[in-house]
Amino acid sequence: MKAYIGFDDTDTLDSDRGTGKLARWFENFLPEECRLWGVLRQQLLVNDAIPYTSHNSAACVVVHVPDRSLLDTITCRAIEHVRKYSLEGSDPGICVAIEGNGVLNELKGFGYRCVKEVVTQRDALRATDGIHLSGHGGTNDGIIGAAAAVGLTATGWCGRFIEFGRLRDFPAIFPVSEFSRHCIQAVSLDRNACVPSPDDMVISKGWVRPRFWGGQAVIPLKARQNGVWECIDEPKGRGGKVTMLP
Repeated sequence: MKAYIGFDDTDTLDSDRGTGKLARWFENFLPEECRLWGVLRQQLLVNDAIPYTSHNSAACVVVHVPDRSLLDTITCRAIEHVRKYSLEGSDPGICVAIEGNGVLNELKGFGYRCVKEVVTQRDALRATDGIHLSGHGGTNDGIIGAAAAVGLTATGWCGRFIEFGRLRDFPAIFPVSEFSRHCIQAVSLDRNACVPSPDDMVISKGWVRPRFWGGQAVIPLKARQNGVWECIDEPKGRGGKVTMLP
């Protein structure tokens, strides 16, 4: 079964790390019986009424858990992790839930609300009644994003992977078949619905970040030329630089 650990608002504007990085680090603090499945970035509403650090995104760590009894240990370690690595001036929050918990149904709805409207800490506490939600500094506003991150991830249809296997090891150019080896499904955004074949080539632009669609990691590709595809994303600040095929 899967456990969901939501983190939010653990950083400050001038810090050298964001909540996503803190969430990825949590893999090193998991009980040895557990295994990281992935880490997802969830984008929430950007609105002047919401105090956020830079982009108002939260992160959810998804973990394979062999036994529900480990959830308390995971929760305690998540709290310790945030207390150790969150930065002074931040407003950290943590949400922890296990797959199959009936509360997740309401939490999914809460997550969708956080994408389109301003919500409160009281709303977050109401939506997480029966699962762990805690604040660890400042205003504790991070409980809102942490709860939303869990809810959106639990839908199976929201978020962008910032950790899944070895995302950062993909080269600049590689065959489509490489995605299958990493349990990532390649899909075409081509107007004519052409399908990438295993021996087609992919230009990654150094930025392979699958979406969470249908409960799996899915990488959207767009056709560049016959037999050549490219990832639709690229790191910010790249200025649209194009990688040329040799």
